[in-house]
Amino acid sequence: MTTPNFTEITSPQPHGPGDELTIEQRETIGLSQGQIVWRRFVRHTGAMVSTAVLLVIVLLVFTSVGIVVPWWDFSEGKFTQIQVPGWWAYDWNSIAPIENGGNPTFVSLFDWGSHPFGQDEIGRDIFARVMRGTQQSLTVMFIYGILAAVIGIIVGGIAGYYRGWVDNLLMRVTDLFLVIPTLVFAAVLGQLAGQNEVLRAYGAVSLAVVLGLVGWMSLARLVRGEFLTLREREFVDAARVAGASGRRIIFRHILPNALGVVIVSTTLLMSAAIILEANLSFLGFGIQPPDVSLGQIVQEYQGAFATRPWLFWFPGAFIVAIALCINFIGDGLRDAFDPRQRKIPGNGTWSRMWRTLTSRDGRPTKGDTSTGDASKADA
Repeated sequence: MTTPNFTEITSPQPHGPGDELTIEQRETIGLSQGQIVWRRFVRHTGAMVSTAVLLVIVLLVFTSVGIVVPWWDFSEGKFTQIQVPGWWAYDWNSIAPIENGGNPTFVSLFDWGSHPFGQDEIGRDIFARVMRGTQQSLTVMFIYGILAAVIGIIVGGIAGYYRGWVDNLLMRVTDLFLVIPTLVFAAVLGQLAGQNEVLRAYGAVSLAVVLGLVGWMSLARLVRGEFLTLREREFVDAARVAGASGRRIIFRHILPNALGVVIVSTTLLMSAAIILEANLSFLGFGIQPPDVSLGQIVQEYQGAFATRPWLFWFPGAFIVAIALCINFIGDGLRDAFDPRQRKIPGNGTWSRMWRTLTSRDGRPTKGDTSTGDASKADA
């Protein structure tokens, strides 16, 4: 005789809806919303792998060639740059004797050689240039995401909460920005910013601010829609009755409940930002020499694609890798914040999940040993 297990006691239908509810309650009982979101995120394999890859890229690019800090030189009355060196032997503008015909010297993970990504026709190290270009792209991406999120939350939140003429005015301004081609608008603003010595000294930061000023509209519309829905909820009515101000209701009661939409949308905007920055630099409206960016590297070496394609491969590979990482992280955040997802994903073995998805009735097959005694009882 088979001894009844926990599943058999709590539910007469081990694989029915009641069992799913019991599993969900057991997984989330006693946990805050933040803990539930974190558990869902860390069990999303694609998001965790992408996070690890992105962290490795960030550590590599900011430690290898160092960083540059703009500084106002009071003695000369102009901006200068202080460079904090990294562990790599070359910087992005240093010229060295050409080795191995300019071809990559990379042999294995433990034997990079002097120039693992090769050299250009005048002897500049491509690895150092790609690392510096990736620095610039990451700086633009993060600052752009923060700025676009702040503007989008403020505009969308005010429009969605107050409605009426305030909503109409802010949404018409948003529509006006939307009809202007983003690439053209950013190119014009970038060109104007490049004529100012202060803005030109800060390079990637200035470009990120320019892009953030023209990239907040889609997030503002999403936030507005969330606020229009949440403002009618009971907890908002209770806050109004308690005498809370509109600002407190927006930032203390409604915004935390719309945070999932904001975070997911911001990650997608950041993914688009690195592509937009590369496009602007490729067209000559982004970061200007003697500094370097990934789009500028692609534009500079496009004539050598047929004979020295690795000059194209490495900057392009970093653009694609960062964009994919951000997209996968956004996908994991979307699943983690999704309130319709009742169960924490990733629970159970991969084989059990696969058999459950591929079976006709949504139940594990008879050969699934992970169901234990419940499977034997069904037989």
